[in-house]
Amino acid sequence: MQKFRRPSRAARVLLPGAVAVVLLAGCAQGSGGTAAATGTTVPSGTSSTGGSPAPASPAPGSPVTVTPGPGGAAVPGTLLVADFGSDSVTFVDPARGATGSVKAGTAPYGLVVGADGRAWVATAEGVAVVDTASRERLALIPYRTDTGPVTTGEYRGGGMGIALAPDGRRVYVGVNVPGGNGTLEVVDTATLKVTDVVPVGRRPFDVDVSRDGAEVYATNHDSFDVTVVSAGTLETRRIEVAPYGTEGGIGSWLKPHYAAVRPSDGKLLLPFEGERLAVVDPRTGRTAIEPMTANTHQHGATVTADGTLLTVGTGPIDPDADAGPSLTVRTPDGAERVYPLEGPHEDVAVSADGRTAYVTGGFTRDGYWDGLTVVDLGSGDTRRLPAGSRPLGIAVL
Repeated sequence: MQKFRRPSRAARVLLPGAVAVVLLAGCAQGSGGTAAATGTTVPSGTSSTGGSPAPASPAPGSPVTVTPGPGGAAVPGTLLVADFGSDSVTFVDPARGATGSVKAGTAPYGLVVGADGRAWVATAEGVAVVDTASRERLALIPYRTDTGPVTTGEYRGGGMGIALAPDGRRVYVGVNVPGGNGTLEVVDTATLKVTDVVPVGRRPFDVDVSRDGAEVYATNHDSFDVTVVSAGTLETRRIEVAPYGTEGGIGSWLKPHYAAVRPSDGKLLLPFEGERLAVVDPRTGRTAIEPMTANTHQHGATVTADGTLLTVGTGPIDPDADAGPSLTVRTPDGAERVYPLEGPHEDVAVSADGRTAYVTGGFTRDGYWDGLTVVDLGSGDTRRLPAGSRPLGIAVL
């Protein structure tokens, strides 16, 4: 991908103050040990050495499940990662590492796990359905969208972002069509068939669902936008999300990657470059811009039940001006703690008690590694855990 250089550092720094700018709608050294948190503003009631976000409750339709261990004993907190570098998903014990893999399909990207323990995995070939209890693939549901030959790599066609409806009846997967606009395919979780196909923007990196299930949001990387899809009528609306503008087009680095739905008001949170947080109101199409502090290219994002945002910094666009890879934890009042990471990472999940973050090292571009980083959100301690093959998507079982 051609690298489009963003504006000079002076031109891209936000104005001081906490006032949001409203816009109309229209990609550390050492392993393990302690990583000192940087660039922090400590909220009231939290010590300067950091505090854990409030415990995370599962989103509707996707509660925490457990994977049976030897002799049928439940092992809560097992991780499931999508092996973009191979054709599998890998089960990971956060203390011991990988405990087994299951064939899914070519180049798995995103995944989501339902209350029944089934994992839905977006691969280049179709949506794989994996039983996380028996650890077997139950089905591979082909796409209706023509994405060309099945390939691997960053620009491969097929599924990218994926989400589950709160009632568990539908899965929504963003399908990349190389060289053109993508689609959102709707899968019936009972019949295991694609029931509808909806046009969206280019390269739908992420898919999210509103907490009431009424809307689906496809974050389209190469078209600088979010497609809002009515779950009932499948009607669509486009919201441009481009806090740096759209100059450079497909070759620009300054595009949306992942979003998270804020529990308190249903707004979409999209981090950009560790400098700007785009807060998108899907009802009005308006975007408010708030300052961020990590100063690094950002990808994966998730949010806990209390509204704490976690987002992954992959590393600098310009090493002379930008900071390295990191994990940002941002509380609802805007205070941030930045945890340095070793090397690029892609996506993030949080333990059920909200005390630990798991950051996948797969990364969609060069520089990835086969494992994840475990971050203690209270102490700032990190450790690298070999797991999977270029893991991207992640879920806590």
